[in-house]
Amino acid sequence: MNPTSSSIVFDLDGTLVDTAPDLAAAMNHVLAHFGRAPVDPEAVRHMVGHGARRTIERGLALTGGGDEAMLDAGVPVFLDFYGANVCVGSRPWEGVEAALAMLSDAGGRLAICTNKPERLAIDLIDALGWGSRFDAILGGDSLPVRKPDPAHVLETLARMGGDPARAAFVGDSRPDVEASRAAGLPVVLTSFGYSDVPPDTLGADAMIDHFDALMPTLKRVAPALFA
Repeated sequence: MNPTSSSIVFDLDGTLVDTAPDLAAAMNHVLAHFGRAPVDPEAVRHMVGHGARRTIERGLALTGGGDEAMLDAGVPVFLDFYGANVCVGSRPWEGVEAALAMLSDAGGRLAICTNKPERLAIDLIDALGWGSRFDAILGGDSLPVRKPDPAHVLETLARMGGDPARAAFVGDSRPDVEASRAAGLPVVLTSFGYSDVPPDTLGADAMIDHFDALMPTLKRVAPALFA
């Protein structure tokens, strides 16, 4: 890799980190706030990835439904609880630490482009001890737009000093694929993330089942990174 121009941009939730336990706890906190029964944390894995409001909407739908007023009231309850418990049960997926180190050692520059609020993304990254890993971190509120808008990805690259012609994206869901495609980046998906549809139907360049496969997969689908 060229250390000045090869860039790998990652989604965060479901891609690098299994954050579902803490997101489930926050959603169940909201449901308790409304006097609802909790939902199975495993069911939350396919409810997240589209923001707190959508997650709450899905949780309410499972427990009797809700209206816009409940969503308006629930979002700050969710964010306050989650902000105070952002890394209680969240853990990197197996192999992530080694894969990030391998990419960095090869001269790759790394960044985060997530629809999670920027402050929460930074807090999670800091809690994991990754504060020095990434050259840029953009959240869903960092710009007036967010994924699947390609401007979110392109601005992430701009802030890390990256060239779209020597970059790739690693994510887990439809917004990642659509944003990357529109930005002109090859995209690799994880098979174990939070997509609400089978990830192999989303049209990514490749899919990995473990982070051990990331480097060889990038060499295959994004050879410009290694030129």
